[in-house]
Amino acid sequence: MPMRIDDKKVAVEELKDIANKATSAVAADYHGASVTELTKLRKDARDTSVHLKIIRNTLAKKALTDTKFSCFEDLLVGPTMLAFSLEDPTSAAKLVNDFTKVNSKFAVKGLSLGDSLLELSKLSAIANMPSRDQALAQLAGLLNAPMNQFVTILNQVPSKLVRTLQAVKEQKESA
Repeated sequence: MPMRIDDKKVAVEELKDIANKATSAVAADYHGASVTELTKLRKDARDTSVHLKIIRNTLAKKALTDTKFSCFEDLLVGPTMLAFSLEDPTSAAKLVNDFTKVNSKFAVKGLSLGDSLLELSKLSAIANMPSRDQALAQLAGLLNAPMNQFVTILNQVPSKLVRTLQAVKEQKESA
């Protein structure tokens, strides 16, 4: 059943709003994936705050025209699924990268972290990057390490003194 013009306008506006909020996006050819696999992909996307959208290419081109993902215009040919990361810039890349490992027919068309397309070879590198929370935890660990070493060194001075005094006491007692 064809979409009415009002429905098309609403779909274009929704996609434009999502694209303006998103930090990164991935375009993929979902042709050949089963309904069960796509349902699982959608569930995983909801869990990781990734917005998946399958929309007619002409409507997607109109929606993405004045956004930072206008670079996808040439990729919108054939069956295309758009995945937008709403919070963590790497979440869409991780989701799609994991899905391509399970489904060999699922092919990534393009990846964008801003105004330009990135090489498809960088998908796995971006997918393996730590999330924002993981990166902050690693940074906190790096900043905390010198303090831990300093406290350990400060703690060794009195411990060494106590061990020395204990050794002197034992030596005097045995003598």
